[in-house]
Amino acid sequence: MSRPLHVALAGNPNSGKTTLFNNITGAHQHVGNYPGVTVEKREGRCRYADRDVLVVDLPGTYALTAYSAEELVARQFLLEEKPDVVVDVIDASNPERSLYLAVQIIELKIPLVLAFNMADVAAARGLTFDTHLLSRLFGAPIVSTVGNKGQGTDALLEAARLVADGQFDSPAPEIRYGPEIEAELERLAQSVAQAAIQGDREARWVALKLLENDEAVRVTAPAALLAQADAAAARLRSVLGDSPEVLIGDRRYGFISGACQEAVRSSVEARHTMSDKIDAVLTHRILGLPIFLALMYLLFTVTFKLGNIPVGWLESLFAHFSDAVSSLWPAGSESMVRALLVEGVIGGVGGVLKFVPNILILFLGIALLEDTGYMARAAFIVDHLMHKIGLHGKSFIPMLIGFGCSVPAIMATRTLETRRDRLTTMLVIPLLSCGARLPIYMLLVPAFFPTAWQGPVLFSLYLIGIVLAVGGAKLLRATIFRGEPEPFVMELPPYRMPTARALGIHMWQRAWMYLCKAGTMLLAASVVLWAMTAFPRKPHYDRDYAGEIARVQASLAASTQPAQAAQHETALADLRQARASEDLAYSLSGRIGQAMAPAIKPLGFDWKIGTALVGALAAKEVFVSQLSIVYAVGHADESPERLGQRLRLEYSPLQAYCIMLFCLISTPCVATMAVVRRESGAWRWMFLQIGALTGAAYGLTLLVFQVGRFFTGTP
Repeated sequence: MSRPLHVALAGNPNSGKTTLFNNITGAHQHVGNYPGVTVEKREGRCRYADRDVLVVDLPGTYALTAYSAEELVARQFLLEEKPDVVVDVIDASNPERSLYLAVQIIELKIPLVLAFNMADVAAARGLTFDTHLLSRLFGAPIVSTVGNKGQGTDALLEAARLVADGQFDSPAPEIRYGPEIEAELERLAQSVAQAAIQGDREARWVALKLLENDEAVRVTAPAALLAQADAAAARLRSVLGDSPEVLIGDRRYGFISGACQEAVRSSVEARHTMSDKIDAVLTHRILGLPIFLALMYLLFTVTFKLGNIPVGWLESLFAHFSDAVSSLWPAGSESMVRALLVEGVIGGVGGVLKFVPNILILFLGIALLEDTGYMARAAFIVDHLMHKIGLHGKSFIPMLIGFGCSVPAIMATRTLETRRDRLTTMLVIPLLSCGARLPIYMLLVPAFFPTAWQGPVLFSLYLIGIVLAVGGAKLLRATIFRGEPEPFVMELPPYRMPTARALGIHMWQRAWMYLCKAGTMLLAASVVLWAMTAFPRKPHYDRDYAGEIARVQASLAASTQPAQAAQHETALADLRQARASEDLAYSLSGRIGQAMAPAIKPLGFDWKIGTALVGALAAKEVFVSQLSIVYAVGHADESPERLGQRLRLEYSPLQAYCIMLFCLISTPCVATMAVVRRESGAWRWMFLQIGALTGAAYGLTLLVFQVGRFFTGTP
């Protein structure tokens, strides 16, 4: 004989819960009080599918926060009695308010069935539900009921039986509360587990209650754990500008709001909050995407206009520093140590670090959009497009991270439920312009394009990356990774005014990652790349440069006319440049670049660009570092010229754009390759990514350059 089925009936007051309880149990019920409180306890029995069903009607509550006797009784019953399944009765005419209790039951990891009661009232109000999608989003079956008419009772009991017997296959979602809260929760949960105070409860749930200042949980916690929880709450309050209770509640409502945006449609406008009114514009089906693109365009334009001023200051600073170091040796010295310090370290690393102001401004703008709540809306806007390419808004999160760095973005794909979604997302993430590519853009865009065109050019590169990532994902889902996309709740928290502290922390965290790379990996790479440009040294030159330079220097010293002196200085610079070119061509770096030259010439690149592309395999920023080294050879004793000015003498704007385009699409850095191999668990996905991106970069750059040559007359 099957064991009895233990069902707890939960729901908000006035949701029709008691009516359903009466429909299920009939006359087989009794009423009493829970021990120690005056809260009514109702239990009943029925027989369904040859099985006894024990039903407990929990007190009507809006939440399980233990602020009232009813809430505490309901929660303690769920934790201690451990029913086989909870049936949460939802007022279908007001789902967003009613589902808050469901989210808290999900946090308790208790099997759940959702009874969308008063379905007739909801229909009369113009509400329609995609119950299949909602069921997958909440990880619980949904049954439409009309309690006062006795409709849906048998279907509700059948759903409860299936869930209790483990025959419902949609997993419950993991409610996430944002990176700051999640970090504190993880640390606190570890301490809870070590203190062993949770009993049968999950450590994460206990940690969550401690952050929410739940007195019923706090009385069981030792003083050290309470101190840690209070410190965590204080940190969150200082960073996010509100208490953890409010922030966590906002996240729950954000989860619910996102689910209802996805699966609930209304023929009657029923929005009232300011956030909803703003969302009516910002997430509009037609206006939402243009507004998002306009904001991104504005962000990139501001990045240039404000960032160029401090970039100029840093250029001057590094130039003076280079002069100071160079002055430690006699003029004309060929010291290798001097060349290493001035050209390798200062020229290489300094050429990248000078773009820190641009990066700080860009990351500040992104942090502002995230902390106000707009980026969640951006994910919702893009979700419609994601569904069309076989993914969903959840894939947008790692893609968004990809604008900072591809490595953590690829690691963030762990949050995706299916392997095909993870692989699809991680394979296209490198197409999004990460922070490492920004120095390349910041070098070439101002050097080759007028001020009015700088924002649009940078915006076009980011947009091309997005379009290619979308197209690549569509291709992968149509070929290698066929299958229906998983549903996802797009969390839409209320709009907030971010604190200056939170903005500063988020901006600095991203910038610090960039600075750490410049201080470690880029320094090492710059030294290696400098050595590749300096060795082997050419034993014999095609001309007697030493003699010619000595004669021109003598003539310069004897010059009495300014025009004559300027002519000798130009001749002297030409001789040094010619010697530097021979040195570079003979070096290891030059030989590699010349070997590549025939293959990359149709793209508009020469062997010098080829050497920089090789260096970019270590990290995309190294492309700038390598060019700084290449164009510093032979010029350590001169006043440094801006790298952009030197490049403008040798390349056209079309070539510059093609360089940026190739760097955008081509093979990702070594760190990205390694993390793709690790996260995918197979070498073939890494090699597929390398081959596909390199082929796409070559093909698209070739097309752009050759078509551009035809229209612009570029040689």
